[in-house]
Amino acid sequence: MTGTPLLAVEGLSKRFGGVVAIDQLDLAVHAGEAHAVIGPNGAGKTTLIAQLAGEVRPSAGRIWFAGRDITPLPAHARVRIGLARSFQVTSLLASFSALENVQVALRPRLGHSFRPFCDAARDRALNRRAAALLAEVGLAERATIPAAELAHGEQRQLELAMALAGGPRLMLLDEPMAGVGHDESQRMLDLLLRIRRECALLLVEHDMDAVFRIADRITVLVGGRVLASGTPEAIRTDPRVRAAYLGGSLEQTAGEASE
Repeated sequence: MTGTPLLAVEGLSKRFGGVVAIDQLDLAVHAGEAHAVIGPNGAGKTTLIAQLAGEVRPSAGRIWFAGRDITPLPAHARVRIGLARSFQVTSLLASFSALENVQVALRPRLGHSFRPFCDAARDRALNRRAAALLAEVGLAERATIPAAELAHGEQRQLELAMALAGGPRLMLLDEPMAGVGHDESQRMLDLLLRIRRECALLLVEHDMDAVFRIADRITVLVGGRVLASGTPEAIRTDPRVRAAYLGGSLEQTAGEASE
């Protein structure tokens, strides 16, 4: 892709004591692109997402978003300028209903940050938007159910609705398919394909079928470094990737993803 990237990472590094989690990483995500990051356990994928979201400070390097250096910005400031994320382990208000969870996520955008929740919950615009987001992710009929009582796949859907509440330009997704059962996986995949039409995605995922169906480009991390980056077809046929990560399962994955 050409033009100025929506997200640009330059020389990003993170060290935890003597452990190098991310090592001089360069990465770019363009507007409208779905970019997947894959690699073996311990490759640094979740650390990368946490740095992009502003939850972990880099040891070195810069992060640019929409032409702005956001390296020093905290997580909440990055949300306000269009970065949203989901977590490998769902992060929800367990006792709140699905609708209330989305209402909480909507409050900063609709100007309710300092109003009591009971007042904000009665706001018709807030309720309408929250209900629309639940419908968008397929949870319209589950609006009154406490988050703790939703199935795991439904909790994943709810988390995506909450991430969409901020109107993101780029969504950071950490293992959205993790723990999703066979019956739920196609619904989640369809949802991710719909979301990618609304905003750019940076996707960390182990499910290779999902990766090859969603991604325009794929970056492979090994030991905190970029091993390879390119189109799905280029990654499928890269001998370094096959040897280091995907191995013999790559041919099967490529066949399944093309069906």
